[in-house]
Amino acid sequence: MHYLHVLFDQLPISSKEIDHTLTITGISDNSLRTQPGDLFVAVPGFTSDGHDYINNAIDKGAKAIVGERDLSGLPVPYFKTTNARYVLAHLAARFYIREGQKQTIVGITGTNGKTTTSFMLKHILEHAGFSCALFGSVQTVINGIVTPSHTNTTLGALDLHQHLAKSNDDFAIMEVSSHALTQYRVAGIKFDLALFTNLSQDHLDYHQTMDHYFAAKKTLFTQLDENGTAILNAYDWWGHQLLTDHSNSWRGRTVSIGEAGSDLQIENITFGEPMSAVFREKEGTSLLKLPFYGDHNVFNAAMAYLSAKSLGIKGTFALNALHTFAGVPGRFEVIQNPAGAHIVIDYAHTEDAFYHCLHTAKRLGAKQVIHVFGFRGGRDESKRERMVEISKEWSDYIILTFDDLDGTPAEKMAQTLQSFSLGNQGKVILDRVEAIDYAWHMAEKDDWVFITGKGNEPYQQEYSSPAISDRDTLNSLLAEDTPH
Repeated sequence: MHYLHVLFDQLPISSKEIDHTLTITGISDNSLRTQPGDLFVAVPGFTSDGHDYINNAIDKGAKAIVGERDLSGLPVPYFKTTNARYVLAHLAARFYIREGQKQTIVGITGTNGKTTTSFMLKHILEHAGFSCALFGSVQTVINGIVTPSHTNTTLGALDLHQHLAKSNDDFAIMEVSSHALTQYRVAGIKFDLALFTNLSQDHLDYHQTMDHYFAAKKTLFTQLDENGTAILNAYDWWGHQLLTDHSNSWRGRTVSIGEAGSDLQIENITFGEPMSAVFREKEGTSLLKLPFYGDHNVFNAAMAYLSAKSLGIKGTFALNALHTFAGVPGRFEVIQNPAGAHIVIDYAHTEDAFYHCLHTAKRLGAKQVIHVFGFRGGRDESKRERMVEISKEWSDYIILTFDDLDGTPAEKMAQTLQSFSLGNQGKVILDRVEAIDYAWHMAEKDDWVFITGKGNEPYQQEYSSPAISDRDTLNSLLAEDTPH
C-alpha cells in the first residue's frame, strides 16, 4: 500500500487537491491487467490509446486514474499529466523499490553489439561468483530463471520495474534501445555503468535522422549515477562524438576504447581458432583470445572487459573468462553442413553488421560467400539499398527472401525484393525455408553461408516447411543429410 501524494511528489501531475489519505495497492497501464485498488495510467499508444480504456479499468477496480486528456465526471479521482509515459516509469520506480535494495545496474545502448556485450559481461561476472540478471532481446534472466524474449529489446517501464523488484541478483544488465529511451521505459533508473557500442543507420523510420537517433542514444548517459562510469567505443565516429561531448552531458567517470589517447587500444586482430587481439592499456598489454569468430566481437569483448574492470574485476580474470565464452544464440552461430561449408545464423540487419559478418568470412579464407537475407516490414526502408550494396560487395551470391512482414502485404514485399538488380550474383526466393535450403545445397567445402536478420527469433510467417526458426530449418536439413 502506497500513499498517492507521496508517489506523485515532484512529478508533473496536477494533484493540488489530492486526498492525503488516498492509497493504492498497485499500478496498471493495461485495463485487462488492472486489479482492485490499482492506479491506472492511461498512456497514448501507437496503435491504441489507454484513455479509451479508462472505464474498463474502473470497472476492474481502479481506484484512481492518471491521463493526459481533460476529463471530468469520473467516479474515481482523475489526475492530469503532460507526459503519461514519463510519469508511469517514475511511479513504477517509486512503487516497486524495496527497502535496502541496491543492485548494480548496467545499461548498454548502440545499434549493434548490445546483446553480445551483455552476455559477455554476464559471463565474466558469474565466473567471479556474482549473480546477474539480464534484460535483453534474446532472454530475460532473473534469479537464475531464464525466459526467452520475443518482444521489445527493452521491457516496458512497468514490467521492467516489477522484474527489477523481484531480482535478488548482485547485478542487472539491460540492453537499452533508442525506442526505450525516447519512450521513457527506463526513466527512473540510475545506471552505475552505461555503455555505448556504436551507431549505424537503423530505425530512421522512427527517428527520421541520424542526429535524432544519436540524441536518443545519448540520453542514457544523463541517467548515469554521479559515481557511475560511462564506457564508450570511440573507434566508432558517433562514439568519438559522445566522448568529446561528455563533459556537458553527465557526471561520473568516462573510459573508452579507441585510438591513442583512449584507455584501451585494440591491436593485431588475428583471425583463427581462437581469434585473438592485443589490448594496449596504460599499464601494459594483454592478450585476448575468443573461441568464436568476428572482428566485431573483439570490440564487444573490449567493452565487456573495460566494464568488468570498472566493476572491480581484475583484467587477467576477465580475459580468462572471455576465453571460455561460448557465444550467444543467434549471434554468429556456426554449424557445418556435410559438404564442409560453414553455415552462420546471425541477427545482422544493418549494413555495418553485414560488413563485419561477411568481411570476417573473407578474412577466414572463404572460397565463396553466400548471403541469405530480407527486410522487415514497417521498418526503416532507407537502409535497404545500402544493405544490398554491402552484400554485393562482400558476397559472391545473394538470396533475397522474406523476413518478418509485420503487416506489410506479401505482394508488396515481393515487389521490393524483386526490384533489386542482382543479375548473375543472386536470385529472389520468397519462401525463407526454401531460400535456406537452396543455399545449403549450393554451398561447397570451405564456402560460408550467412543467414541474417532473424538470429534466434521465431518465424512470424508460415513457409513450405513446419520449421519455426532459421536454426530449426538448419537442424532439419542437417538431419536429412546425415547418414543414419
